Amino acid sequence: MNPGIRTYHEVDEVRSELPDQIAAQDERLAARLASVSRVVAVMSGKGGVGKSLISALLATALARRGERVGLIDADLNGPSAAGLLGVEPGPLVDGPDGLEPAVSPAGIRLMSMALLLEPDRALAWRDAADAGFVWRGAQERGAVREFLSDVAWGRLDTLLVDLPPGTQRLAELHGLVPGLAGALAVTIPSAASRDAVARSLDLAETRGIRVVGVIENMAGARCDECGALAHLHTGSAGEDLAKRFDIPLLARIPFDRRLAAAADEGTLDAWFAEAGPEANLLAELAAKLRPAGAGEST
Repeated sequence: MNPGIRTYHEVDEVRSELPDQIAAQDERLAARLASVSRVVAVMSGKGGVGKSLISALLATALARRGERVGLIDADLNGPSAAGLLGVEPGPLVDGPDGLEPAVSPAGIRLMSMALLLEPDRALAWRDAADAGFVWRGAQERGAVREFLSDVAWGRLDTLLVDLPPGTQRLAELHGLVPGLAGALAVTIPSAASRDAVARSLDLAETRGIRVVGVIENMAGARCDECGALAHLHTGSAGEDLAKRFDIPLLARIPFDRRLAAAADEGTLDAWFAEAGPEANLLAELAAKLRPAGAGEST
């Protein structure tokens, strides 16, 4: 990891100091987020639904509207936001106010484990062989806490946090950011996805976390020739979840080969510029999510 970020691989050696370190870091976190208008989680509870792509698309759409936006890729073991946003790996600068985030061509400030690891290297925690499974969760929470508190985000209108699969990830983020502005749920139409996302939404409801709405991804595939939609999955998870939890179904995003190519190439901003139907839909969604006055100050 970059020397500007403190790691948790020495946790076994500093257990007695850990509470004080966490308390000090929580103070830095609160001070850092004082210049962030709101933090929004993008969650699913299930892998393979395209949540990271939706996070990158929303960040790009917000940036295109003039908003100051940041994105935390909290999937430490499978980070993908850097590639989606067209951010080339390279050394990060440890500035006077903290580690400087990477900046995408669209102006999105990004922190991701992919920027701290060598290419194609897996994330590996150093821990005691007989207690690694106990400490790994604390190490991962600590890394996300550092992304929030030790990165020089500056003034932001919206900071999106792309959460990894698992219901507890939202609870952990809420513990770090009690003033979480809300969460967006991402699903695909299938019943399996519906059931997994429902557990995350139930947790959000239990914790009193506001859910902005649900986005159904891969809602069919658009034909390149005629523009017609063909079903990829059975089920209606987006509608089912919206009804079950009394939340808006914000968008149904079909699979589009041009979007898939733009994601692989890190050219989402250029994809938006083509102003296709899905790009317009996401731009409209970004307008709904955009806080009042965003992008008006410098």
